[in-house]
Amino acid sequence: MKNTLLIGLLAGASLLSIASCSNPDYKRQDEVAVEPLPPLPPEPDTTGGKTAPENPATREINAVNATEDIKKMQPQM
Repeated sequence: MKNTLLIGLLAGASLLSIASCSNPDYKRQDEVAVEPLPPLPPEPDTTGGKTAPENPATREINAVNATEDIKKMQPQM
């Protein structure tokens, strides 16, 4: 009994979703904005011209930085 109820509900839901997707009264307009958006204004400088200190936790991970880190970990002879 539960299986047939579940199948019936599933079939009804799929029928409703299919019926709602194909509305003949809805007219599609394929026209989109033809003008490009204006450029964004530059972000205000809130640091007062100061640069942020080097933080190894937020540094970009790439081959150059990884090589530098490995060289720092090597014992000095």
